[in-house]
Amino acid sequence: MLTHVVFFKLKDKSKETLDKVKKDLLALKDQIPLIRSIEVGIDILHAERSFDVVLYSKFDSLEDMKSYQVHPAHVKFGEYINTVKETIYAVDFED
Repeated sequence: MLTHVVFFKLKDKSKETLDKVKKDLLALKDQIPLIRSIEVGIDILHAERSFDVVLYSKFDSLEDMKSYQVHPAHVKFGEYINTVKETIYAVDFED
């Protein structure tokens, strides 16, 4: 099993933008069958070091995660997130 975690810091921290990012990320589960599970959280502390949104997802293998990254639904989300993101960090690990 592979875990894929992504932290998003957004330029626009409005409720509308945060909700759209969360909704669009969660929608990937229905569009990309390779995703085994997905959770999305919105930060509640708003500390200087905090990120705004986190994606926590699981895949059966590294190959499945790589296929997810080039899936048209993920590419479309990537095009959108690039317009609203300030910074993105990710970590992928086997468990």
